[in-house]
Amino acid sequence: MPTIAAPSRSELIEHLLRTRIAGEVATPRENNLAHYRELANGNRYYWLGLELGDRWSDEQDVLAVMAERCGVDEDPEHRQGQDTIDPELTVDGLDRAAALLRKAAQDRQRVLVATGHPGGLLDVHAQTAAALSAVGCDLVRVPLGLTADEGVVAQLAGVAMYERGATLWHTHSPQPMAEILTALPQEGEELPDLVIADHGWAGCAAQFGVETVGYADCNDPALFLGENEGTLSVCVPLDDHVINPRFYEPMTAYLLDAAGLAGPSPLV
Repeated sequence: MPTIAAPSRSELIEHLLRTRIAGEVATPRENNLAHYRELANGNRYYWLGLELGDRWSDEQDVLAVMAERCGVDEDPEHRQGQDTIDPELTVDGLDRAAALLRKAAQDRQRVLVATGHPGGLLDVHAQTAAALSAVGCDLVRVPLGLTADEGVVAQLAGVAMYERGATLWHTHSPQPMAEILTALPQEGEELPDLVIADHGWAGCAAQFGVETVGYADCNDPALFLGENEGTLSVCVPLDDHVINPRFYEPMTAYLLDAAGLAGPSPLV
């Protein structure tokens, strides 16, 4: 895949809207509200590895944070139909993430990159891992033989993922990340200085106290709540599985350019 030029902020926003990474996204309002309700009712599947206690037991409070940090419709009476992600908030999140990537590069930090959404975000993460490795960051090698949720923790193109039955799986579970972060000290390895991930991989790392950048869709409120509380460093709102994963290329180019890193150079 060739390197592409980084778009300007306005060009990226136009692209996000056109490809529905933001703006009117595919995730329906009904699904969003159902997930907010499940989180508020204490269903830990929707907590994505964070410990939220009883602080978010009112789904209207969850909706308010999602309107502020993700850009969904703030009207509680909007129960059905389309929902939205604010592209300005997406780019703001990328800018905050870029600042952490820039610091990681300057300090040659130890970085762990992971995804629970290989069908959508693998290339985003692989390009980020490659760019950080190219400037001397120490990419964490996942210890061999780790198992979680009846599968194994794999690593491809510098990105940790969940594999089961010789297939990379979409998973919200925090358990694979928990296995990594527990195993590293046992093998005499330090924890990462920075994690870049999504889903339960990001939530678990943040709960472990590691500085974390997480990508999240509008039906995954936990990471936005984690950012709101200061547990998660940055949460970038986006549709995490659009119809063509190559739609994310301009977004990744913008992120890496803002971080002062080389353009996309995927290892896959």
